[in-house]
Amino acid sequence: MSIITFSREMGSGGIPIVHQVAEELGYTLVDGDVIKNAAADYDLSHDALNQIDEKPPAFIDHLDRQIELDMNRIQLIVLEQALQGNVVIYGRGGQDLLSNITSTFRVRITAPFEERVERWAQREWIDPDLARYLVRRSDQQRAGFIKYYFDRDWTDPIDYDLVINTIRVSNETAVKLITEAIKDPYFIERKQTCKIKIKDLIIQKKIQIIRLDDERIKDIWFNIDVVDCHVTLSGHIHTEIERQAVLDDASKVEGVSGVTDNLKLISY
Repeated sequence: MSIITFSREMGSGGIPIVHQVAEELGYTLVDGDVIKNAAADYDLSHDALNQIDEKPPAFIDHLDRQIELDMNRIQLIVLEQALQGNVVIYGRGGQDLLSNITSTFRVRITAPFEERVERWAQREWIDPDLARYLVRRSDQQRAGFIKYYFDRDWTDPIDYDLVINTIRVSNETAVKLITEAIKDPYFIERKQTCKIKIKDLIIQKKIQIIRLDDERIKDIWFNIDVVDCHVTLSGHIHTEIERQAVLDDASKVEGVSGVTDNLKLISY
């Protein structure tokens, strides 16, 4: 169940490389269109997708809980696609969402800023100054998205297995590098154990979605850990009503084999 994730900068030329890799390998491409098509099944509106997809939160308390809820729904779509294996995940923080899945091959596509501006201006037939504004805004939004939700520097090369500069490497060479790299035994021999870990991530994500949608739970800052389908809850809650709500929500998720309650009651 090989998984390839792509992180790209606007104007870097990543889109054709992503499509060529998916086509050559016969992998399922998980991109914005796939998420839009699945949105209704996950209680996601198209307006919500446009507001939150690959963007940082609003930093307004009454909005951010809903934003985080919808973000978790998007991530659940990605995880359930990843569980099927042989997928190419385009954006959506896939490299961070699957950071502990060692059968994942993480690719970043980049190019110098001014080159990306020129490419975007030519592609969209727009003024270079407008292209420069759009590319800079896109960079800031995506960097903010990764920093807030995953606490990581979006540009740090150590978090990727392969970084490709498209002014130095042709698309054909880029595709060849990627398709050859996933044949490495390092990725192949870890496929089965990684499938178990993805199932645990899916359970964790479903519990996170339920707790964010549960009005009985006021404080969402407690931990949910899942190992071999067993859930461990830790951290603090404010009332016994919240504790019972948390336990009820975790227990009703399909696939959960048991729940350990390590929550501490702290009243303010």
